[in-house]
Amino acid sequence: MKSLLFFAILGQAVLVQAAYAGQLELEYSSFYNHLKKIDKEDLSALQFSFGFKKVQEAKLCQINKAQLVTQKVTLPIEINSDYRFTLPTEKALNMAKAVVSIELTEPNNQCDMSVQLETKAEYLNSTYSVADLALLNAQYQEFFADMGSFLAFLMPTTNGLKLVFSQPPQIVSKQAGVVIAGNEISLNNEWLKTMSHELVFTEKPLRITAIVKK
Repeated sequence: MKSLLFFAILGQAVLVQAAYAGQLELEYSSFYNHLKKIDKEDLSALQFSFGFKKVQEAKLCQINKAQLVTQKVTLPIEINSDYRFTLPTEKALNMAKAVVSIELTEPNNQCDMSVQLETKAEYLNSTYSVADLALLNAQYQEFFADMGSFLAFLMPTTNGLKLVFSQPPQIVSKQAGVVIAGNEISLNNEWLKTMSHELVFTEKPLRITAIVKK
């Protein structure tokens, strides 16, 4: 319940106009308010990615096109293979009252905003040292600690890192205690504290998120 409420808070976006089924026009300012929360040096490895989850389903709605629109310019937004996108943290876009224009395959009343806190692409590697993973874990802990400072009774806590791959991962230098389930690897806090040497995979993970304790 805590994590659902937390991401519901993060996922608020103001609907400006629904031109037709599958078309959304969202105020950039609603995204900007959340982006500012991680726009600091001690959270530099983290980003928010946005998508739209199908109502009562686990998968995301298909995004066909996304754009950032101001009175003077229209900028394309890159959509990844999971139908998620990221946005820049730009005060100028906020002041210009930019709009995030989204074209969905599904009717927009079947898609709810989904916000995911994840590791930036430049931190996705096939090899991780003890220091690399400690840095990522510390940043997730810092984020949740900051949020919990005023929502302590609502906030979940973190218990390590979850690495998601495109297929069941192959570990070149495996250590005891690594939990592999399908395409995912879980590294809890206790394991990270005792990690003795680097982890090497045959491919990069698609994303890294925190293991969240409700």
